[in-house]
Amino acid sequence: MKIGVAGDHAGYEYKNRLAELLTKKGHDVADYGTYSEVSCDYPDYAHALAEAVLRKEVDLGIALCGTGNGMAITLNKHKGIRAGLAWNSEIGRLVKAHNDANVLVLPARFISYQMATRIVNTWLSTPVEEGRHQRRRDKIDIQ
Repeated sequence: MKIGVAGDHAGYEYKNRLAELLTKKGHDVADYGTYSEVSCDYPDYAHALAEAVLRKEVDLGIALCGTGNGMAITLNKHKGIRAGLAWNSEIGRLVKAHNDANVLVLPARFISYQMATRIVNTWLSTPVEEGRHQRRRDKIDIQ
């Protein structure tokens, strides 16, 4: 699987560590920035990741910023992106199973790296549920 990663300065360290972990697990990783801990604007990286997911350059995305909210809000401005913010592995499971989140968003300043890895592993291994959840997902994008 090819996974895109993006983060602002607050998510920089975890983004890099998660990219290494994903590569070791056999995934291809595309890094959409940032490339340092210098203060930067999260929308620049969220938009780049969203466009990569929509163009199918990557299968899924993982985004990080301080609270995760800035990334999630920006990502979800793109029709076809379903970015889910998760702060524990159960939320990670639910955003995939129920919402078919094609981008996982993590709040880097509020979770440990160990929790981040648990969330990512759970999200990646969770199947998408159909039935009532598909009906609800069909109502997300506004025409």
